[in-house]
Amino acid sequence: MSTARQGVHEAREELGGRLRSIRVAAELDGRTLAQRLGWPPSKVSKIQLGRQAPTAGDIRDWVAACGAPEAAGELLVLLRDLDGRYAEWRRQLREGHAVVQRSWAETEAAADTLRVFETCWVPGLLQTADYAAARFREHARLNDSPQDTDAAVAARLARQEALYSPGRKRWHILLTEAALLYGVASAQVMRAQIDRLVSATTLPAVRLGVIPFRKRLPVSPAHGFWIFDDKQVIVEVVSAELRLGLPEEVAQYRKVFDLLASSALYDADARRALTAAAESWI
Repeated sequence: MSTARQGVHEAREELGGRLRSIRVAAELDGRTLAQRLGWPPSKVSKIQLGRQAPTAGDIRDWVAACGAPEAAGELLVLLRDLDGRYAEWRRQLREGHAVVQRSWAETEAAADTLRVFETCWVPGLLQTADYAAARFREHARLNDSPQDTDAAVAARLARQEALYSPGRKRWHILLTEAALLYGVASAQVMRAQIDRLVSATTLPAVRLGVIPFRKRLPVSPAHGFWIFDDKQVIVEVVSAELRLGLPEEVAQYRKVFDLLASSALYDADARRALTAAAESWI
């Protein structure tokens, strides 16, 4: 089982464990609860062990039967995350990369504050057309997905229009110095991409930080992630995209983000680091 799929299984077990705790607190055994709900006892057992995912109605009925209807809210969040928590890239990309980009645009549009951390490439919101094309070609090769590079680049650049639109939306974007130096595109493309980042440091709605090499970090930059309004986290792994929404999950990612942000260079310091990285590509 992949790490991502294992995470889904563990989340289902956690949901079952929480439901079991509510039953135990109500001093009900599994057979009695099943009788109250009109279920076979095996259904209660399977849900508690994470072998069967409950429906939203199952959860509401369970907590009501245990005299704890107020517990439904957080459990329903966990259930929602089970449904959309793991999305394989091969499945998402069947219709091409442009469709995925438009879906991302909708997710971004619904948030007022986005916190972005990337370890090895420039976030899509700040990519040049040539850099984005290189990324889409790489993704297509890896996932055997449609080579809709031109349409995908156009959709990604359309997402960037929000950076220049007046309003309340704000972006805090962090990237490591490694993202500036990995050869994910040609030297010419990398130089132009870094020049684009220099310009981005002056955008009113964007706070761009660069985490330099050789600086002692309070937490390891394990992988990239996006935080939307402190309500949802999206993590891209090699085979899939994870969408996490449990309050404790979001809080942990926010803690990591804030710790990394404290080590980043901003404004003039960031521009100096970016200029030095661009010169290394000459």
